[in-house]
Amino acid sequence: MVATSPHLGHYVQVSDRCNLTPSEPSVNAYFDSLVRSVVAQQISSAAAASVYARLRKVLSGRVTPRVVLARTPRALQAAGLSKSKVRTIRELAKAQVAGEIDLRELGESPDDVVVAELSQIWGIGRWTAEMFMMFTLGRLDVWPVGDLAVRRGWQLAHGLPDMPTERELDPLGAPFRPYRSVAAWYCWRVLEPQEKW
Repeated sequence: MVATSPHLGHYVQVSDRCNLTPSEPSVNAYFDSLVRSVVAQQISSAAAASVYARLRKVLSGRVTPRVVLARTPRALQAAGLSKSKVRTIRELAKAQVAGEIDLRELGESPDDVVVAELSQIWGIGRWTAEMFMMFTLGRLDVWPVGDLAVRRGWQLAHGLPDMPTERELDPLGAPFRPYRSVAAWYCWRVLEPQEKW
């Protein structure tokens, strides 16, 4: 990383070591991870952690498809979730319980299949699928150019006057293959202490 990008290399040297590792390959672990990503959509990390903690209480500490479906939408909203996020989480739970999607199989699927399968669920798009691949499946070659924090981190690390667009950032990840996830992880580290991840 240091040789590939001296700009990011500085953050490699002053930050913790990248800790992207696969999670336990189970439906419940994968579901829980996706719920965390949905909760985190478009809000700060601190706010997401607070909402997720309240959601776990509503679900009696068991973030599983069947427990989610056993709670009313109103109960889930009481944790601080928007109506749209409640819908997404319930749609994901329904799809898993009905056998329309098998989360466990995603662990062995190619990246494009993971994105396509998850994007069938209302409210889940590329960003959520990419976070799942990075932080749950532990995949090391994901380049989430749609993530504002990655783009902002790249801008700051390279001293750019403007934040790169998704299209501009996309080819800049090529030198980091097959470790683009690691490069993205250090882009997030650039934002510390402005933003805790």
